Amino acid sequence: MPKVACTHCNLEFDKSVMITEKDPNDEELYFCCKGCQGVYHLLQSEGLDSFYDKLGDTTLQPAVDYHDDLHKFDLEGFYNKYVKTSKDGFCEINLIIEGIHCSACVWLNEKVLHKTDGIIEASINYSNNKAKVVWDDDVITLSRIIQTIRSIGYNAYPYDASLQEERANKTKKEYYSRILMGVFGTMNIMWIAIAQYAGYFTGMERRFKDILNVAEFILATPVLFYSGWIFFRGAYYGFKNRLINMDTLVSAGALSAYLYSIYAMVTQTGEVYFDSVVMIITFVLVGKYLEVLSKKHAVDTLDSIIGSMPTEVTIVQNNEKSLISVENVQVGDIIELKPGEKVVIDGKVVSGEGSFDESSLSGESIPVYKKVGDDIKSGSICLDSVIRYEATHSANDSLLSSIVSLLEDAITKKPSIEKLADKVSGYFSFVIFSLAILTFIGWYIYSGEFEHSLIVAISVIVIACPCALGLATPMSTLVGISIAAKRGLLFKEASFLETMAKSNLLALDKTGTITEGKPSVINATIKEDFDANLLLSLVETSNHPVSKGIARYLKEHYENISTKPLHHIKTIEAKGIEASFEETKLLGGNLSLLKEHNIEYDIQSEHIIFVFAIDGKVVASFELQDTLRDGIKEAISHIKNLGVEVVMLTGDHQKSANSVASQVGIDKVYARLLPADKAQLIEDFQKDGKITVMVGDGINDSIALAKSNIAIAMGNGADVAIDVSDVVLLNEKPMSIYEAYKISRRTFRAVKENLGLSLLYNSVAIPLAIAGYVNPLVAALSMSLSSLIVVANSMRIKLLKFEGK
Repeated sequence: MPKVACTHCNLEFDKSVMITEKDPNDEELYFCCKGCQGVYHLLQSEGLDSFYDKLGDTTLQPAVDYHDDLHKFDLEGFYNKYVKTSKDGFCEINLIIEGIHCSACVWLNEKVLHKTDGIIEASINYSNNKAKVVWDDDVITLSRIIQTIRSIGYNAYPYDASLQEERANKTKKEYYSRILMGVFGTMNIMWIAIAQYAGYFTGMERRFKDILNVAEFILATPVLFYSGWIFFRGAYYGFKNRLINMDTLVSAGALSAYLYSIYAMVTQTGEVYFDSVVMIITFVLVGKYLEVLSKKHAVDTLDSIIGSMPTEVTIVQNNEKSLISVENVQVGDIIELKPGEKVVIDGKVVSGEGSFDESSLSGESIPVYKKVGDDIKSGSICLDSVIRYEATHSANDSLLSSIVSLLEDAITKKPSIEKLADKVSGYFSFVIFSLAILTFIGWYIYSGEFEHSLIVAISVIVIACPCALGLATPMSTLVGISIAAKRGLLFKEASFLETMAKSNLLALDKTGTITEGKPSVINATIKEDFDANLLLSLVETSNHPVSKGIARYLKEHYENISTKPLHHIKTIEAKGIEASFEETKLLGGNLSLLKEHNIEYDIQSEHIIFVFAIDGKVVASFELQDTLRDGIKEAISHIKNLGVEVVMLTGDHQKSANSVASQVGIDKVYARLLPADKAQLIEDFQKDGKITVMVGDGINDSIALAKSNIAIAMGNGADVAIDVSDVVLLNEKPMSIYEAYKISRRTFRAVKENLGLSLLYNSVAIPLAIAGYVNPLVAALSMSLSSLIVVANSMRIKLLKFEGK
């Protein structure tokens, strides 16, 4: 019984089992199931029948009749977890569309959703099948949207980062196994090729040559069709979309050489070039794999931020405490915070007082004292007391959620950098493929010999195979990234080297970037001699940044200092510490602590004050300030010498910012900036034609980091800043920023040199091949030589020298 294709999904079945009907033009239609039949008529009635023209021969999964699980999409718990509400009051969700195979599938889903009443926006990313859908919940429900997607043969479910991570890991493993096969084949076939080349020049018996040919054929076949499957697939989709790409050249050159080699092996005439086949596939596959490795983490930045936040809070109702989900907190609810807990929802303190760590929001390390009536922000951490506060916003409207939303927009709008190699190869591939075809036709007309014409055409493709062109970028970036990693610089994508090389403006956050982010003692006043061991014992009972600063100072200035056992240790909220040693009472903290104990001490300073008193008498006082990072002044000087403009962005007041800027040699200072202000400044710089690098470490920097062309985060900065960044400074040395510039510029120069060498080689070799002066053997050797030149030139990056080292 003959097989026929389903009119909708293109899958073939026996004609006898198909559902048949005739269209208005009396043409026979075949459907494998009722689902496909229903989808076909739906598309016809909606005027979307052009979908089948776009689909071509691509096969789809038949329409599936899912069980009735649609009700779960309208449950309150589902909405709270996955659905957001926009400022306009519309609902928004990220979905994964299952069953998308090509651009026609994306087109169909977007068209159907756009034609559905109540759907405001529907956009699908073909690379990861992730769809953003915005709808009016008063007009259409989410379950109805899911049902609409299912009705055309696809399925949809909420975006889950773990599934995307699993998918990315699967892709990496697939590339890894294909590279292993390629490397295994290359290593073994080259031993045989050495014998082949030696025999070509010194002579070899035919029977031995035939054995070596068969051995090379056995090694080359799995490399070509298993390792090289990625290129064949890319070439197929290229032809389908009327595009000749690098995959087309790689697959055409390798396959042509492979087929000719089989011909030469079987007919026992000419030379085989299985080694060229293996080298072409393996070298370029390594370049492809580098692209996979250089992609950002599979888990979205937003998922990482949200995952680090508490999902439940303690609310107090009628003097009874209960844990509830943050999504269920209403404005006006009373929330209780214990020491060490993170604030999830914005509010106002109604009971208690204490210090809050807002460094993840403001970037400033000094804890902020909060009392009744003060506002507290989501993302801050309660340090030293029990606080009750009234929720003034819902979870979705709180500060951290707002930052997440801004961050999402910034990441979405981030411009993609098109590699120079891709621009060149787009024209190169088409020209070479066309030249090979024209060469074959010309020689066939001229000589009338099919075999000779084919050999010349293969020589053109092989000698111009973009192996060197394909290696020009990844080989240089691999060396550049390796050097950077050894110096504590992590580039998350290879393309970031190019972008940073073109940068002409560097924006630096102050706290934690230019300065240490850790207050240090700048002045110590000793009123009376005292036992420094007692002060060390007192401050080491606290994790407060000021206490740590005092402890560092004592250990640096006193030899053989050690701690002693203290008793009755008590942390006074936002003021200091008190304790007892034997019969001696110890106090350490700010002037408020002294005032509370009726101890008078007069000191005026713009810096942080820490006073130490024994038995009610002040014996020492310390002034602390955040110190400059070691080497920051030299780093900025070197960067400015590269022609890069350096500016400072900070939330501090102007006087403090100007003081720091003058010390490190920065001329332009932007002070008193909120997170959104920093992001707006970055956009303004870019509108002025600046390619901007931003360096920061706090959540307040994350929006500006995402807006910048290149984002750099310090290694111990906030997780959100590291996630959104493109380059991470693991060793936190300011000179690393300068080194990042040097490495990226040297690497990009090597990329351009490699491209120039490759194009120069091809401009000489291709005319010779077209003229028939180069046979496939010489073409393969020439191709290999061009690749080695590119590799050798890339290795020269390792000779890069750094000033001040």
